[in-house]
Amino acid sequence: MSILESLINRFESRQALVGIVGLGYVGLPLMLRFQAVGFRVLGIDIDREKITKLNAGQSYIEHIAAGKIRKACQGGFEATTDFSRAGEADALIICVPTPLNKNREPDLSYVTGTVDGLVPHLRKGQVVSLESTTYPGTTEEELLPRLETTGLQVGRDIFLVYSPEREDPGSKHFNPSNIPKVLGGHTPACLQAGTALYSPAINQLVPVSSTNTAEMTKLLENIFRSVNIALVNELKVLCIRMGIDIHEVIKAAATKPFGFMPFYPGPGLGGHCIPIDPFYLTSKAREYDISTRFIELAGEINSSMPYFVVQRLMEALNEHGKSLKGSKILILGAAYKKNVDDDRESPSYKLMELLLAKGALVDYNDPHIPRLRAGRKYDFGLISTALNDQTLKQADCVLVATDHDAYDYDLILRHAQLIVDTRNVFVHADTAEYQQKVYPA
Repeated sequence: MSILESLINRFESRQALVGIVGLGYVGLPLMLRFQAVGFRVLGIDIDREKITKLNAGQSYIEHIAAGKIRKACQGGFEATTDFSRAGEADALIICVPTPLNKNREPDLSYVTGTVDGLVPHLRKGQVVSLESTTYPGTTEEELLPRLETTGLQVGRDIFLVYSPEREDPGSKHFNPSNIPKVLGGHTPACLQAGTALYSPAINQLVPVSSTNTAEMTKLLENIFRSVNIALVNELKVLCIRMGIDIHEVIKAAATKPFGFMPFYPGPGLGGHCIPIDPFYLTSKAREYDISTRFIELAGEINSSMPYFVVQRLMEALNEHGKSLKGSKILILGAAYKKNVDDDRESPSYKLMELLLAKGALVDYNDPHIPRLRAGRKYDFGLISTALNDQTLKQADCVLVATDHDAYDYDLILRHAQLIVDTRNVFVHADTAEYQQKVYPA
């Protein structure tokens, strides 16, 4: 029996040990899914605090219940910071961040550092899968040469695939099992190994011809969203100037049963994909003397939205006889989208930076994020303030940045002096009194 056949048999019989490297918003749900379908799973992460919590049956992600972690531990799941244990695993699935550096260029240090940590422990009969979003060519240019330093032949002794994550944190409808999964292999044998790995856990696989194709597929998905969000953001600015409700326009246009897909404006882009992924492609395109002007323009428009929101806030204060400097601004929402505790690339942080720079006094409330975490760019050290009639009355302006369902919008509308609404949550403010205090942005 060949190495590939033996590996496939181990996956089909659920005898394989699956290693998940990077236990964040992508890796942790994936771990739970493999565990649920009968695999033994080993989690590897450099964050000792995460490892301690997981092995104690605790969760650090709000929408993943601690009970699920405890059940996984009872089923044999173990987490470690010890990369030398990678050799125990039949599969190593890499789910680490791929951020941008300060010049908006790809930062692959998490990926390359992780692979460098794994390489000394690789052995025959393993499949290595990269799920981190990146530019076309990363798997072939960065992972392949590193795997080859082991002396193992990729496609015969060890197998290399790229399968981009499609995680939707907090979604009630989508999870790792029912989101179709794109998969590309370095060789046909690699694709076979990757298919055997994911088939037991994922309902539908979408095999493509190469790792490059799989990498580009992920970028297209998010660039499509970025460009269309930029379009409605630009139209929002125009509609506000023209006295037209952009949300009413979108709602009406969405009644067309073909040729239209609704996208919605906001205070800027957030999350681990849409604000970042387009720049991975624009950077790579420069190597081919191609200027991706359309993508870059969309990025510029979306990046400008926090500035537009602050300008609208200043205009709203001015109409009420106040200046921004010295005004108390209460920001509702630090998460990048509703009903999650995920604040990665949240536009709320940029809004805070801009407001503080102009002399505003800034507080925030987020029922999902009780304390702002220090990040690569921001460290405000703020704690979520209580949201009640007193704190609302004390604020010169309430800025709605994230439309969590947990908010009592009637309470906010009654007691806030002034509201700048970036999420259209006060569309029901139909009395003259309330309309005077709500400014769309």
